Amino acid sequence: MADSDEELLRRWKDGDVRGGEVLFGRYYDAVARFFGNKVSRGRADLVQSTFSTCLEKVGELQDAASFRSFLFSIARFELLHHYRRKSRRETPFDPEESSVHDMDPTPSRVLAHHREQRLLLEALRHIPLDLQLVLELTYWEKLTSAEMADLLSIPEGTVKSRVRRARQQLDAQLTQLAKSAALLETTTSDLDGWASQLRAQLADSAD
Repeated sequence: MADSDEELLRRWKDGDVRGGEVLFGRYYDAVARFFGNKVSRGRADLVQSTFSTCLEKVGELQDAASFRSFLFSIARFELLHHYRRKSRRETPFDPEESSVHDMDPTPSRVLAHHREQRLLLEALRHIPLDLQLVLELTYWEKLTSAEMADLLSIPEGTVKSRVRRARQQLDAQLTQLAKSAALLETTTSDLDGWASQLRAQLADSAD
């Protein structure tokens, strides 16, 4: 039986380097997925920065059970820093209002195999970043509401309302971006299925 995150983290904090290596290996694909549909270039650097920062800050993690939310909160910080460096606007990049498409209109470089998947990826890029993040971490990483609340520093009840708002905005973008009624229908009729199939492709997209 594989060691739990908590056990690996305890060993890592106690000086067992191997524990940390196993923990990082366990989550490498997840962090690569996190950046997969949000950054057109430099994703590998952001993945590396996320793990380097985690290594520096792991002593700040008090609750071992929250390692996933701790790691993704660092990934989110690295992503915001990336876009704030790129922003030339007087107003700083706001993840609650600004979308990835606002900052980088280049189409997603993820090699989606179906047109429904490509539509879903583009629609996600058109909603505010924190709403995109909530949906993607729900679809692909199965984070709990408690983990999401910890990651975003918001009440757990707010997470549930944010998920609802994210789905509403995603539906609106799907409708706007779909090139035909038939494509919209085949996408929305099995949204969870298309999202699930994208999981491995997003991890493979890191450059």
